[in-house]
Amino acid sequence: MVRLVHYSDIENVFDAPERAARLAGRIRDLSGPDAAVVATGDTTAPGVLSLVATGRQILDFYAATDTILDTFGNHEFDYGPDSLRGLVTDAPATFVSANVRDENGDPFGREEGVVPWTARRIDGATVGFVGVTDPATDSLNPMAADLTFDEPVAAARDALAEMRADVAESGDELDYAVVLSHLGAGDDDLARELDVDAILGGHVHSPRNEVVADTLLVRPGVNGEAVVEVDFGGSGDAEAGDGGGESAAPTAALHGPDGAEPVAGLADALAERMAAADLDEAVGRVDEPIERAGDVVHGGECRVGNFVADAFRWALDADVGLSNAGGLRQGDPLAGDVTKADLISLIPFEEPVTLTSVTGAELHDVLREMAAPDVDFGEDDWWHGHVSNARVVWDDDAELILEATVGGEPIDPETRYTVAVSEYLLHSEHEFPTLAQRHRIDEAGIQYEVLADYARERGIDPEIEGRIEIENREESAGESR
Repeated sequence: MVRLVHYSDIENVFDAPERAARLAGRIRDLSGPDAAVVATGDTTAPGVLSLVATGRQILDFYAATDTILDTFGNHEFDYGPDSLRGLVTDAPATFVSANVRDENGDPFGREEGVVPWTARRIDGATVGFVGVTDPATDSLNPMAADLTFDEPVAAARDALAEMRADVAESGDELDYAVVLSHLGAGDDDLARELDVDAILGGHVHSPRNEVVADTLLVRPGVNGEAVVEVDFGGSGDAEAGDGGGESAAPTAALHGPDGAEPVAGLADALAERMAAADLDEAVGRVDEPIERAGDVVHGGECRVGNFVADAFRWALDADVGLSNAGGLRQGDPLAGDVTKADLISLIPFEEPVTLTSVTGAELHDVLREMAAPDVDFGEDDWWHGHVSNARVVWDDDAELILEATVGGEPIDPETRYTVAVSEYLLHSEHEFPTLAQRHRIDEAGIQYEVLADYARERGIDPEIEGRIEIENREESAGESR
């Protein structure tokens, strides 16, 4: 039996060291001599501990789980290409990437050990892997702006052809072919265009286990909520899959970490890294827990979104505060004493809050872009924004704004308004594309510092106030960035 144990998008799992150790324990439980442990990106960042350790906390996790392969997610670049090169050099896992190019247009990280494909022997079978990253990463992540990302289907096809030729030349036969993907919805295109047995995915934070075009597509979800076990049902002595022959299709199961024995020493190692940052200062208190699950932040108006948008507007005395829902990270509710670490975990990005100046017509477009039909990012039913000192009534069936006000007054298309937003939104072409660097007029501090200052000054007591009303909408949601 040939198996793969797959995790992805574990992001802030390290902010709760015991949880990370339990996740590692579940991975160990599922692993064995007939299995290999692999990952598919956003394993180094974002998160509180990730900021403290510049992503290097993953080295402890790789070692604890015997992870052999990973690929690049958009957040692997959070601390810049040079930092990532150093991590790749030191990692016990090999990074597999066929479509990322460096500042000179050369394949990224080859000198540090990144490969476009690799073939491994697992339980007597030869399993080939290629890796691909979302081609929009240079837009999604400002730290990756100097890199380029090739079209993933073509890059994967070329890598697969090279791998199959190399394996055949060595006198071996490829039994199974697997794509390690950080594309999200783009996995469906891979399945339809490539001759592979399985696509292990990430990027989108909802779990997945289904077959598309006779190819198994799986995703474990976010923050270590599940681990995927893929069973190819054979060994090197059995008939192969799309890598070289025909057999029963591979199957998958998702396993949660609850009940697993934590890996000894891992929680302590992560806790030591966290303690060195001294982030335990309480900046406010919450009497009624503030939820921040994916279906909350992407479901329309929510208390955590109002808190963030209010803080942004307060920091720059703006007419409107705007927070992108994808930038609010999932995690445990904010409850009781709220520390600086809690607020970093909510927005773990080293980007400032910026002040923009837009016309009323542009602001109307920005508010429209909170609705999924106008945003090239995430699931179709996601709501993408939260506002302060503004109100929006949206008809989901008609895809129209029925009402839009600032300070209780209708938006005047000719009037200029100031809007406080994350700097990220001025860079990204995939969320709120109306906003751009040309609108920038000022900036405040780093986002989580702004949240902490606001909490100290004004407290943390957001309410639902009718800022966003969505009519004629089917309920469902998720999360990513």
